[in-house]
Amino acid sequence: MKNLWMEYLFGIVTVKVSGKGMERFINVLIRNGFFIWRVKRHGTETITFKMRLEDAKKIRYFVRNSGCRVSFLRRTGMPFLFKRMLKNSGFLIGAGVFLIIIFVLSNVIWGIQIKGAKPATEYQIRKELDKMGVKIGKLQFSVKNVEGIQRQLTNNIGDLTWVGVELKGTTYHLQVVEKNEPKKPEQLSPQNLVAKKKAIIVKRYIEEGQPVVDKNDHVEEGQLLVSGVIGEGENSKMIAAKGEVWGETWYMSHVELPFETSFKVYNGNEEQKHSLLFGKFELPIWGFGKPDFKESETETVEHKIHFLKWELPISYVHKTIREREEYTRNYTEKEAEENALELARKQIKSLLDEDAIIKDEKILHKDNKNGKVILDVHFKIIENIAVGQPISKETHE
Repeated sequence: MKNLWMEYLFGIVTVKVSGKGMERFINVLIRNGFFIWRVKRHGTETITFKMRLEDAKKIRYFVRNSGCRVSFLRRTGMPFLFKRMLKNSGFLIGAGVFLIIIFVLSNVIWGIQIKGAKPATEYQIRKELDKMGVKIGKLQFSVKNVEGIQRQLTNNIGDLTWVGVELKGTTYHLQVVEKNEPKKPEQLSPQNLVAKKKAIIVKRYIEEGQPVVDKNDHVEEGQLLVSGVIGEGENSKMIAAKGEVWGETWYMSHVELPFETSFKVYNGNEEQKHSLLFGKFELPIWGFGKPDFKESETETVEHKIHFLKWELPISYVHKTIREREEYTRNYTEKEAEENALELARKQIKSLLDEDAIIKDEKILHKDNKNGKVILDVHFKIIENIAVGQPISKETHE
C-alpha cells in the first residue's frame, strides 16, 4: 500500500459502480494503470472503491462500452478542502485577522511591576525604562531582552545593588535590592593600630587611643602606631584604637610594552537580519545572504513569542553583524614610554586602596629590546598604613 497522505494531498474520489460487468470494468482499469484501493462489494451488482482525482477524470472513456453505471459518492483531499475554504473565505479571513490581533496583543507590554523599591527609586527605574522604550503598549520585539534591561538599569541607577527582571506573559516583573545606608560600626574589641608595611609617617588622625609615633618617624611592618591601652597603673584600661595613620610607602613596577600593537575595531559597516527560530531550525524573514565582510562579529538578541498566557516554542531573532578590521598602532619611542608609564600607574593603583595617592614616580631603568620598551618604575605612595591588632588581657598585663 502506498503512502495515502500523498493521495490525500492531490485528491481522492469514492466511486460507485453498478452493473453485471463491474468486475470486468475494474480489471480494465487496473490493466490501464489506474490505482484503486478499498474495493468493497455491496450486494450482487454494486461495488465501491477509492481512486485518485486525476484518474477519476479519465475513466469516462472506459465506462462507455462496459455496460456499467458509474457515480461519484464522495470527494476528499486538499483540492476539495481548498474549494470549501474559498466558499467560506469571509469567515476564514475574519478568523485569521482575529488570530493575528490576539497574537500581536499577546506580545505587547501590558504591565510593569516593581517590587522592593522605595518611591523615589521606583520613579528613577520607570524613567530609565521609558528611555529604553520599555513601556506599556510597546511590542516586546522592539525592546532589549531581559538581560539587556537588567544590565542597563544596574549601570545607570546608582541606588541599585541588584535588580532582577523577568517577563511573564505580557508583564515585566522587577525585583529590586537597593543600596542600604552604611550601618553604624559595631563595637570593636580592644585593639592597637600597627603598621601594615614600612613607611615614613606623613600625618595622622586619631579618634581613639594613645599615639606612639609622630610625623617623619620611620616605622617597620608590624610596629605599634596607636596604643589601645590608655591611662597608667590601676587606672589603665583597654579600648579599641581607631584612626588613620598616613605614611609614605614605596613600590616597584616592571612593565613591557611593544612598539607595535594590533587590535580590532569596528569600521561602521553592519547588516541587520531577522528570523524566526523553531527549536533548532531558523527561518530567515528579512536580511538574506551572507554579508561580504572579511571579519565580523554578530550580536544576537532573542525574544520568545507568546500566545495569550502561553510561551510558544518559537522565538524572534534579531542579529546585528558588524564588520571588524585589524588595526596596527606603531608607537614612537617617546609614545611607548608614556604608555608604558601609564600602564605602570594602573598596575600600582590596582594594589592600593581608593584613597591612596601617588606622590612621586621615577624611572630607574629603561631599555628597548625585542621590539619592546621595558621600564622599571619606582613609586612613592601616600596611604593609610594603620591596621587593627587585637589586644589580649595577657598582653596588657
